[in-house]
Amino acid sequence: MQILGTALLSLCVVTGLVVGRLAGAAFGLDSDLGGVGLAMILLILATDALRRRGLLTAATEGGVAFWGQIYVPIVVAMAASQNVRGALQGGWMAAFAGLAAVATAFLVMRLFGRGKDGP
Repeated sequence: MQILGTALLSLCVVTGLVVGRLAGAAFGLDSDLGGVGLAMILLILATDALRRRGLLTAATEGGVAFWGQIYVPIVVAMAASQNVRGALQGGWMAAFAGLAAVATAFLVMRLFGRGKDGP
């Protein structure tokens, strides 16, 4: 049933948000620290475990897919707007951290692309 897929997604989201809040509190932050990402990892692990055991029906998988198509883009957009707002308020250190992450990503991609013919 699709409702079981929705229940599975809800369980993963609630667990991820609670753990994210606890992680944030452990670091002295008044925010969620990776809860949404943890929720998505839990969802992937749970659906994979159910699929391997033959317990994931097509209707349940449809429920997970339906909410995944709606929920994930909304959460990513919300997180992105919070990150931009925090970076603008964070000043030079936030700008430096963002630029360093982008530069590192470019360097790593350049290393992975060596020796391959490309456009």
